[in-house]
Formats: sequence, C-alpha cells, structure tokens
Amino acid sequence: MSRIDDLIAEYCPDGVEFHSISEIFDLKNGYTPSKSKLEYWTNGTIPWFRMEDIRANGHILFDSIQHVNQLGVKGGKLFPKDSVMVATSATIGEHALLKVDALTNQRFTVLTRKPKYINRLLPEFINYYCYVLDEWCKSNVHAGGFASVDMEGFKRYRFPVPPLPVQEEIVRILDSFSSLEAELEAELEAELEARRKQYEYYRDQLIRDCPSVRWIPLSEISENCDKSRKPIKKEKRIAGKTPYYGASGAVDHVDGFTHEGDYLLLSEDGANLLARSMPIAYQISGRNWINNHAHVLRIENANLRQLVEMYLNSISLEPYITKGAQPKLTKQRMETIVVPVPSEDDLSRIVEMLTKFYALTTSLTDGLPAEIEARRKQYEYYRDRLLAFDELAV
Repeated sequence: MSRIDDLIAEYCPDGVEFHSISEIFDLKNGYTPSKSKLEYWTNGTIPWFRMEDIRANGHILFDSIQHVNQLGVKGGKLFPKDSVMVATSATIGEHALLKVDALTNQRFTVLTRKPKYINRLLPEFINYYCYVLDEWCKSNVHAGGFASVDMEGFKRYRFPVPPLPVQEEIVRILDSFSSLEAELEAELEAELEARRKQYEYYRDQLIRDCPSVRWIPLSEISENCDKSRKPIKKEKRIAGKTPYYGASGAVDHVDGFTHEGDYLLLSEDGANLLARSMPIAYQISGRNWINNHAHVLRIENANLRQLVEMYLNSISLEPYITKGAQPKLTKQRMETIVVPVPSEDDLSRIVEMLTKFYALTTSLTDGLPAEIEARRKQYEYYRDRLLAFDELAV
C-alpha cells in the first residue's frame, strides 16, 4: 500500500468532505483598468495577469507581463496572494495560482478562500485540483455567442476538502512528478531541437547541391487571394461544417465559405509569428472560410506548395515582421520572401526526402513530439487518479 493509501485509510476511509465552490471561496471577476487613462498604467508595479502570463510562465505566477499602479485599482483592493484565477470566458480551461497580491483581467474568476477554509485547504492543493475543475468548465459552456462558463453551475460545483495530511502528500507527489516531468520534457525538447537543426542542415544541403534551384519571391510563384477573406465575430457566426481558419489553424466551423480549392495559408499577425509554438504555414483544401489573420496563397503545383510550406515553417521570418505590440507580416513584406524553386524533377525528389524527415520533427504522431505528448498524458493520468475522491456521505 502506498503512502497516500495509508493516509486515506487513516484519515478518510469513508470518503472526504465536498462543499460547493461558493461555500468555500469568495468569487470575484477580474477587470481591465481603462487603457485610455495612462495614469493607471504609468510606472505600474501591481501585477495584472492575463492568459498570456499563463502561457509564458505556467500555472504558478509570481509576476506579470503588464502592470498597473494603485490609481487603477478599484476600491484600492487587490486579489490576495494564494488566490486562484480560473478562466471562465474566452479561452476556457486554464487556471493559475497567484503568489502575489494582484489583479487579473475580466476573462478570469478569482477564487479566494473564505476565512473558515484558510487553514483547511492548501493553495497548492487547490491549484492542482483546478485541473479537474478546468475540464468541468470546458464541458459546461453556454451555447452560442461569446464562450462563457455556466456560472450558476460553477458556484454549485462540488470541491473536495481532504484532511491536510492527505493534501500535503498529494502536493508532494505531484510536485515531484512535475519536476521529473519537466526534466524529462526538457531532455526530449533538447533532442527535438537537435533533430530540427539536423533537418535544417539536411534541407539546406539538398537545396544547395541542387543545380536547378532558383530563389524566387513568393509574389512570383503564388496568387494572393487575401481579398476574399472575411472575419466574423464569434457571436455572429452561423454554425456549420466549414472550417473557419485563423492565423494558426481552424478555430471554429461555420456555414458558407470564402474560398474553395487548394491553398497555402500563412500567419499574418500574432505572437506565434515570433514564438513559433505552432506552424505559421499550413495547407487547406475544399471549401473553407478564412478570416483576416492569415494570408491566402494559391500555388497550383502541389509539390511546390508542399516545399514552400515546409520551408516557411523551418526558417525565421523575423526580418520580415513589423515590430510592435502585435507582430505582423504585411502582404507587402510577405511577398518579398524568397523561396527555393527547383526544376520539376528535382522538386519531386526533394519534397519526398524532406517530407519523411520533416514528419519526424514536427508530427505529433511520429518521433519525439509523440513521445513528449505521451509523457504529458501519462502525467495527467496519474494526476487525475490522485485527485479522484469518494465523497463522504452526510
């Protein structure tokens, strides 16, 4: 029997207490101090957390990307340290533990322990259990319009309150798992980066040794179809079967279409242009709806379209991207990007060879990326098992 089994047998053999979220926590929404009032943001030292902070720093937050000053704080009150912010609108299914007094934006509902529960629930345990809460949130979203969680159901959600020794052991185990997982993932990421560099070397050698290669601007090998793009606000979209594409892939399905055929899409704006955590070039076919966050290129030759996709996804486009708060690849700059164009015979050979190697470094179903994904799922499986409790009968 494991240590956690021993503790459960000793402290809660018949189950653990569960109480509604509204009973355990004070719930308050975050907000955005007026951006038009510069005096709220000048020389700010108070963290103002957004989804971007979770993506940059994970699920335990000590500082934020943006800060406000005391003038921007409603009533002068901050969300206290050890509160947890849970995304209940827009990008649902994320949360983070605040390790400083702070503010959040309006996408988050902040959970602060009521006095009765301060000594009964560990902040770190709450943070881990919010992974379970995240899944409930994703499954309980109001249909249509702007994505938001059913807040009445959220308030009634049953949250466990295990004995403190059980919480402490769960936190210890999951902290150890997280640390080991991070080390293993770092090793795999390093190996993957080495494979990527190997791919780049192999790609460059294939192109360099091909006598038929010419370097041609995108504008000369593609037809720009941006004019047919049409963005639709989420609340005005009509649900359908057509993929609705943005900067890095499909974000919805709608009725109707803006484009029909085979295209290469290239991100026009967004942080991913620099971060490159997702592909910035990808192919689509058939009927599709494309918004104004992706350039639409028609390249008739399928092999050339494939080569351009792989090439753009493996080079830095930073020299072509405008600097500013929102990175942007304008149509004018995008069309000046030069790409390798071999003869038809050489093109087929190069694409076939690069495709095989490309899959090993980019596909989530092949090679190291799949191993990284498998380790994440294994960790999530054990975490969810540790956080599964029987409710004590009252």
